[in-house]
Amino acid sequence: MGHLAPFLRLATLLSSHDCTITLITPTPTVSAAESHHLSTFFSDHPHIHRLHFPLNPSTATTPTEADDPFFIRWVQITQSLHLFSPLLSSLSPPLSAIFSDFAASMSFSHVSEALSIPYYVVFTSCARFLSLLASLPSLNVGGFDDDYVQIPDLPPLAKSILPRPFFNSNHFFTSFTLSNVQSLLKARGVFLNTFEEFETETITALNNGSVLSMKLPHVIPIGPLESFNVENGEKSEKGSDYLIWLDGQSDGSVVYISFGSRTSMSKEQIREIGNGLEKSGCAFFWVLKGSKVDKEDTAGIEEILGESFIKRTKDKGVAVKGWVEQEGILSHPAIGGFVSHCGWNSVMEAARHGVPLLAWPLHGDQKVNAEVVEKAGLGMWVREWGWGGERLVRGEEVGDKVREMMTDEKLRRRGREIGEEARKAFGEKWQLSEGSNGSH
Repeated sequence: MGHLAPFLRLATLLSSHDCTITLITPTPTVSAAESHHLSTFFSDHPHIHRLHFPLNPSTATTPTEADDPFFIRWVQITQSLHLFSPLLSSLSPPLSAIFSDFAASMSFSHVSEALSIPYYVVFTSCARFLSLLASLPSLNVGGFDDDYVQIPDLPPLAKSILPRPFFNSNHFFTSFTLSNVQSLLKARGVFLNTFEEFETETITALNNGSVLSMKLPHVIPIGPLESFNVENGEKSEKGSDYLIWLDGQSDGSVVYISFGSRTSMSKEQIREIGNGLEKSGCAFFWVLKGSKVDKEDTAGIEEILGESFIKRTKDKGVAVKGWVEQEGILSHPAIGGFVSHCGWNSVMEAARHGVPLLAWPLHGDQKVNAEVVEKAGLGMWVREWGWGGERLVRGEEVGDKVREMMTDEKLRRRGREIGEEARKAFGEKWQLSEGSNGSH
């Protein structure tokens, strides 16, 4: 979902500029949320064409890949990309540009050359993480002898915040990333769901040619991207119980908790978070996830949290399972803070609505994202908690930090400033242009 959502949002925006859009969707889907989002998207946007792309069965063999449905999907897509050229060459009208996820950029650079079609990379994380990936070929991947990684013209990155697969040069994710980095140089441009005011220093360094010995294509911040169903999806949910509950809360009084669609916390950690929320004294809206893949998430709320917790907090908070329209929640005036894994889509949604964050990274780019959030002044990050699941964080610690976030006036003020900057950046970049040519 972290990769799908920005593409749906970007497709909607390009379509609003009279471009003809074809969206390639690999099948079968991994999660119920993915299936629901795609069906809703194409129902709401019938003018956007859908091209189904059946994937070859995966040949993933390592334990890391075999145990993770999302790594399996990554391998499947990578092993099927050679089938794209005949699919794309048969489209009518013919393509004038290809927008590729960074994760598929190596294969699409070959397709682009074969079909003589320019291609652009859509990078679904922050500019700071892009600077790290762009520097990987010159770093001692797998070793990282020093405590910090030095990237030209930028502050060093602590080794402790790098994704764990980068410490194994034979890991699929590491080798896969390195191969895709090389193809960046062939792209016409790199689009990022971020904005200048949020990552000024990094965007400048990426565009002045100092990060790589060979100059990267132009990095173009286009965020914070607006939810594609900000009108349709949220209106359909206006009568839902949780939005009615939020309507009854005071402005800025509710802490929102969600750790994204990719990973679930252990049952023991979930119980400690519940204890912390209770101790914080804050009203809460909590989106729970009991297993990694939502199709397999059959445990009930009572089973996960315990009936006694539900009874004690029934007047203080709401806990739900399943997909929610997060942007609709973050835009609600009752929300005063967000406990988040710091997935980049969540960061940009919080920035767009000026909601302060308490960062708790779980994997991948999320510690780098948390550092960006902290530096921008949008939130706080407790480094001692480590990666999610690395150690059991007790309820007292959680409660103290939640209360600190919710009562920090400086943080709230900075959040409002960032929200204004974000909305201004988005509005300036996506003013409807005149004279669109209907290109595909």
